[in-house]
Amino acid sequence: MSLEAESNKSPLSKDKRNRLSSMVSGLGKLPPQALDLEEAVLGALMLEKDALSAVIDILKPNVFYKDAHQKIFEAIQTLFTQSSPVDILTVTAQLRKQGDIEMVGGAYYITELTNRVASAANIEYHARIISQKFIQRELIRISTDIINQSYEDTSDVFELLDYAEKNLFDIAQNNLRRDSRKMDDIVKESLKMLESLKDKDDSLTGVPSGFTALDRMTNGWQKSDLVIIAARPAMGKTAFVLSCARNAAVQFNKPVVVFSLEMSSVQLTNRLIAGEAEIEQEKIRKGNLLDWEWHQLTSKIGNLSEAPLIIDDTPALNVFEFRAKCRRLKSQYDIQMIIIDYLQLMQGKADGKGGGNREQEISSISRALKQVAKELNVPVIALSQLSRAVENRPGGSKRPMLSDLRESGAIEQDADMVLFLYRPEYYGLEQDENGNSTAGVGEVIIAKHRNGETGTVQLRFIGKYVKFTDLDDGFGSMGSKDTQVDPFSGISPSTQFESITLKPKNWDNDEDPPF
Repeated sequence: MSLEAESNKSPLSKDKRNRLSSMVSGLGKLPPQALDLEEAVLGALMLEKDALSAVIDILKPNVFYKDAHQKIFEAIQTLFTQSSPVDILTVTAQLRKQGDIEMVGGAYYITELTNRVASAANIEYHARIISQKFIQRELIRISTDIINQSYEDTSDVFELLDYAEKNLFDIAQNNLRRDSRKMDDIVKESLKMLESLKDKDDSLTGVPSGFTALDRMTNGWQKSDLVIIAARPAMGKTAFVLSCARNAAVQFNKPVVVFSLEMSSVQLTNRLIAGEAEIEQEKIRKGNLLDWEWHQLTSKIGNLSEAPLIIDDTPALNVFEFRAKCRRLKSQYDIQMIIIDYLQLMQGKADGKGGGNREQEISSISRALKQVAKELNVPVIALSQLSRAVENRPGGSKRPMLSDLRESGAIEQDADMVLFLYRPEYYGLEQDENGNSTAGVGEVIIAKHRNGETGTVQLRFIGKYVKFTDLDDGFGSMGSKDTQVDPFSGISPSTQFESITLKPKNWDNDEDPPF
C-alpha cells in the first residue's frame, strides 16, 4: 500500500502526514510508533474504571502517535478530572461535546477500540512502551531540527547549543521521572544504610571536609545538597574551598572537580602547593626558593599530584556547559563533589545575555545548580559574594546574616546549607567578645542547615600558606611564625619553577583532558 493511501486511510493531520512523508522519503523509515498498543490502552481505559489511575502519570495526550488517539485520551482525561465515569458512552458523549467525534472516526471507532483488548492487566507495561516510542520520536524531531539549523549560515552556534541542551534536558525531565515508592521499601533501604554506616570506620555520611569540628556538625558534605559559602572579598573563600577539596581528594581519595571562574588553574595549583609544602605563597609565585625549600616542596607534593582533583578554569561558564561537563566527569571519573568559584561569575545563557534582570538570572543559576546536585547525587558547593550591607551595618559586629546574600533571595531558598566565613582581624578586631585573641582565627558560621544543626565553628587561617586547618591541629601561632625546618644543603634549585597539573590517578599521560 502506498504512503499516500495509508495516510488517507488513517485520520492523521496534514502536518503530520507531511512530516511522515518527509521522514519516509528522507530516511526510508517510519517514525517509531505502537498503534496496536495505543488502541489496546485506550480500549482498556474504557473497560475498567481503575485502569486510568495506573497510567495517569505515564501518559499524556501528546505521547499518542495518531491525532485521533490524542483526542480520545483528552476526552478520557477530561472525564477523569471531572470525576465522571469513563466508558464507551461517556467518552463518545465527551467527544461530541468537544466537536471531535467525526475527526476520530465516529462512535463505531470508539466501540472497535474496546474489542482490541480483553482486560487491563498489562496496561501499565503497554503505556510505558507508548511513552518510549514518543521519546524516540521527540529525539528524532530535535535531532532533525539541529541538523537543519546546523546547515544554515545564519545560525548562532551558541544559541543552537543552548537549544539542543535545553530540549534534551526537557525530554529527560518530563518523561523520565521516578516512580512513587511505598513506605516499607523506603524504610528497608534506610535500615540497610544505617547497618552499612555502623560497619564504617568513621561516622560521616557525606564527603569529609577534613575539618573535625565542621564534620561533626554537618556529617560531611551530603549528597544532592547545594551548599552556599559566602563572605566578603579577601575573607578567604577560595582558600577555604581549596582546603576542603584538598582534604577530600588527598586524605580521603574522593574525586573532586573545581570550576574556577575567577583564577586560572595554575594560580589555584600554586595555592595548593603552598599549603601542601608549607612554603609561603609569595615565594612560590616568584620562584625564589632556597635549596632546602625546593627539597621540601618536591618531597611533600607527591600525594597532591596523585590526588583525584580536577580543575576547570573555563571563563564565563554558563549553566548549560556546566551541566554537560559535570555529567561527563561523573561518567568518566565518578566525581563525588563539585565546587564553583564563584556563583556570580556564572552566566545563565550560552550567549551571555540574560533573559531578564540580574536577580532573575542568579535565581535560574541557583536552581540549575540544585538540579545538578540532585541529578548526579553529589554535593555542589558554590561560593557567593555578600552585599556591602555588612560593612555599613551599625555597631561593632560585622558577622554576616542570610539577608546579606547578594543579588537574589533565591540563593537562600535553593540552598540546603548556607555557610558564612568571618575573620574578626579582617575588620581590625584583635579580641572577641570573651577577650580571646582573634589572630589567625576564622569562623565558619552555619546560618542555614536544612537537615541538621546550625552554629559556629572556629578554624585556623594561615594566611601565608593560603589555607585553613583545625584550630587545635598543633600549628599554634602558625599564622605569625615561620615553620622550623632544617635546611638541606647541596641541592641546587631548578632554574625555573614549573606548576603542577593535578589529575586523577586513572588518567593516562597521553589522554586529553575532558574539557
